[in-house]
Amino acid sequence: MSELEELIERIRRFNAERDWAKYHSPKNLSISLVIEAAELAEVFQWLTEDESRCLSDEKLARVREEVGDVFIYLLTICEKLGIDPLDAASRKLFVNGEKYPVEKSRGRSDKYTELNRQ
Repeated sequence: MSELEELIERIRRFNAERDWAKYHSPKNLSISLVIEAAELAEVFQWLTEDESRCLSDEKLARVREEVGDVFIYLLTICEKLGIDPLDAASRKLFVNGEKYPVEKSRGRSDKYTELNRQ
């Protein structure tokens, strides 16, 4: 069993011990994921670019905690829907490579729909 599979099993057991599975519909989980992602963004709100790269120990601890929450919800969604998160990420990376070819997107932050306009 891989580390990721072990983590998913630990999350599954954690939720089962608390009888939380009944609340874990894909809809509820995706809403919770968005809320936790917003809490992650909140740590960086109003920081300068440089400040966001050099966090205090306290802020870094908050980021670590929110990343954990986001990851747990994401893995729970994947588990509920039978999605392999590593496969999903790999496939998406391939699709993004097609949308954002190096020769058109290197050093640019434009959305893929804008890359051919210039």
